[in-house]
Amino acid sequence: MISYDSIQELVDKAKKKGKMISELVLEDQARQMEQPQEELFEQMRASLQVMADAAAKGLTAVSKSASGLSGGDANKMRQSVDAGRSLSGKVLSETLAKALAIAEVNACMGRIVAAPTAGSCGIIPAVLLTLQEENDLSEERVVMSLFTAAGLGMVIARKASISGAEGGCQAECGSAAAMAAAAAVELMGGSPQMCAHACAMALKSVLGLVCDPVAGLVEVPCVKRNASGAANALIAAEMALAGIESTIPVDEVIGAMKAIGDAMPKSLKETAEGGLADTPTAKKIARDILR
Repeated sequence: MISYDSIQELVDKAKKKGKMISELVLEDQARQMEQPQEELFEQMRASLQVMADAAAKGLTAVSKSASGLSGGDANKMRQSVDAGRSLSGKVLSETLAKALAIAEVNACMGRIVAAPTAGSCGIIPAVLLTLQEENDLSEERVVMSLFTAAGLGMVIARKASISGAEGGCQAECGSAAAMAAAAAVELMGGSPQMCAHACAMALKSVLGLVCDPVAGLVEVPCVKRNASGAANALIAAEMALAGIESTIPVDEVIGAMKAIGDAMPKSLKETAEGGLADTPTAKKIARDILR
C-alpha cells in the first residue's frame, strides 16, 4: 500500500491536481493495489455499513458487557437527546450517542470497524454518520470522506503510531479524532489545507493522553473517551472550516506526538499499571473481575 511521507505532501499533491484528498488517496491505492477504483469504493462502502449497523445496535442496546463495566450509556444519551435535554445542540449530542454506541458494541464483542483501532472505533463513524444525517448528505460523499481519513491515518501510523501500547491513548483516540476532523472538513466542503489544519488542531488537543485501561479491558475509560474524541473532532473541524489555522504544522504535531509517546513510561501505555487503572476504585474493579 502507498504510504505518504507527510500530510503536507498529500495536501500539496491534491492541490496541484485540483482534487480532494479522498480522490487522490483512492486513485493512488487503486494503482498500487492494481484494483479498480470502483472495487475499493465498494469495500469502503461495506465498512461504512458496518459502522452504521454498529451505531444502530449500540443505540438501542441496554445489555452489559461480560465484565459489567460498559453497556447502556449510549441508550441513555439517545433518550436524553430525544427528550430535548441536550445542552450542546443536536449535532454534538447525536455524535456523542453514536460514539458511545459503537464503542459499547466493541466492548460487548460486536462487529465494528477498527478506525484506526478497536479502542477508538466510535470516533470517525460517529462524526461522519451524524453529519450525513443532519445535512442530508449522500452515502457516496461519506464513503469518500473515509478515504481522506485513511490517507491521513497512514501518515500518522508511519510517522508516529496508532497503538496505545506504543504511544498512549493520544495514538488511538487522538489519531482517530484527527482523522475524523479532516474527513469532516472535506465532507462539509473544506479544502485539503483545511483538512490538514483540522487534523493538527484535533491532535494537539490530546497530546500526552495516556492509555490506562481499568483491569486491562478496552472499556474504562475507553468508551467515554470515544465520545470526547468525537467532540474534539467536531470542534477542530468547526474551527478549520471557519478559516482558523494551526500555528504548528500538522506534520510537526505528529512528530511531537511520536516524541511524547516515546517518552511515556510503560505504566502509561496500555499496561493497566498507571493512570486511572492505578486508582483505588480501578484496583477494586480489577480484583472483583478476577474473582
